Amino acid sequence: MAVPAGRPVSGRRGAPGGGTPGVRRSQTRITARGLTPYQRLARVHALMAAGDSVMAVALAGSLFFDISPDAARPKVLLFLAISVAPFAVVAPLIGPAIDRMAGGRRLVVQIIAAGRFVIALLMMANLDSLLLFPLAFAALVLQKTYTVSKSALVPTVVHSQVELVEANSKLGIISGVVGLIAAIPAGILHFIGAPAPLLLDALFFLAALVAATQLPREVVASKRAERAEKQELRSTAVVLAASAMGLLRASVGFLFFHLAFWLRDQKAGTALFGIGVASAAVGTMIGNSIGPRLRRAVREELMLIVGLAISAVVGVAAALAASVVTAILLMTAVNLGAALGRLGFDAIVQRSAPDANQGRAFAQFETKFQLAWVSAGLVPLLIPIPGWLGFAIVGGLAAFAMATYLVSMRRVRLGRPLPEPLTTRARRMAAERRAAQRAAPRRESAAPDAPRAAEARRWIEDLPPPPKEPPVRRSPLPPPPPTNRSGDGRPDLTRG
Repeated sequence: MAVPAGRPVSGRRGAPGGGTPGVRRSQTRITARGLTPYQRLARVHALMAAGDSVMAVALAGSLFFDISPDAARPKVLLFLAISVAPFAVVAPLIGPAIDRMAGGRRLVVQIIAAGRFVIALLMMANLDSLLLFPLAFAALVLQKTYTVSKSALVPTVVHSQVELVEANSKLGIISGVVGLIAAIPAGILHFIGAPAPLLLDALFFLAALVAATQLPREVVASKRAERAEKQELRSTAVVLAASAMGLLRASVGFLFFHLAFWLRDQKAGTALFGIGVASAAVGTMIGNSIGPRLRRAVREELMLIVGLAISAVVGVAAALAASVVTAILLMTAVNLGAALGRLGFDAIVQRSAPDANQGRAFAQFETKFQLAWVSAGLVPLLIPIPGWLGFAIVGGLAAFAMATYLVSMRRVRLGRPLPEPLTTRARRMAAERRAAQRAAPRRESAAPDAPRAAEARRWIEDLPPPPKEPPVRRSPLPPPPPTNRSGDGRPDLTRG
């Protein structure tokens, strides 16, 4: 299949003759071996998804779920808070350097697969130890990091921006189908022995490591972001869509941990939570299946609105009729809406930022979305929330995001200015406070110390008045003696 003319999706501006020849050479080389670059990425993605599914089954009968919710809450809170650091601190620092490195993201995927392999082996020996908690959350961090790297790699293995949304959709379907299939042998091995599923899990990640070595060594972004790219990614359409998508992804993280503890209090809570995780995979798979068809029928913004509306409506309904069934349905609906919203968001970025490097842009946005997921999951760990209230929070958060998005889009169409975001206002106020603090020493050096001067004035005012001295009476002076000089200054000889 010929590569369309124009700037490639991978954005390899540093390649000789433009970015397209570099993608075409990679495409020809891989095709000669039997698989296209996208198929090789899909194979790695399928193996990683299978490993995630098997690990979830392996943890079902371990100390991770056998420990009481009250005892598990502080441990889960601690390690989830630690897992915020890679997305809040590490990724913004090392992400750009990795994107400029040839095969940088491929190397990250290899390191993640190797790390998951080692973690699976360590879990086999620590299923009944408290060490299982840090191992499980290390696996969670690596899983989220892989999602960021996958978002950066997808634009480098497709031919055009039109194929990008469909490629992400197919990867979502692959992960859902493979995850459900891999759970079957994992469940069978679980009845044989608790460590057996983790051995299968280690084999999946070892296979993913081998497959990752065959990914193309593409440069995601050979140059730093230019001014035009930054302006496009900060355009109104992209910023509004990113804010709505961030809230939608936050609702997914909140609901996951809320159900993890709420279902534990129910009868057969571990099995019910497993069903909830499976329903989330089904919802994601359905959303990725209907997303490309929906995009051909409606605008990209409407796809995001539909995803928010589904989460809002089902969330409110689940709050009104709180039960295990409605909780599982909400898990399905929220993940379905998140899948639709993400496909719509990707399309909005492609349309509104044509000059941006797609791999770098999607990696940056995915990092922020993962941070929203992890941060929202801290809330039900810090505060025990009743089931119906948690469902209402999910529905209310989605409804707020949808209303804000609709109102903001209407103001843009009418040419009205948007209200200043809270984060922007907070940054502006912090900058003003820092400027005032820097100016304070100069004012103090130029003028006397105002508090000390005021204290001195008050001290002087409090002093008693000085005593009054009596007036001095002076006697009148005697008249001056007569002079013996005449008017011309000579002595007057006529006076004796």
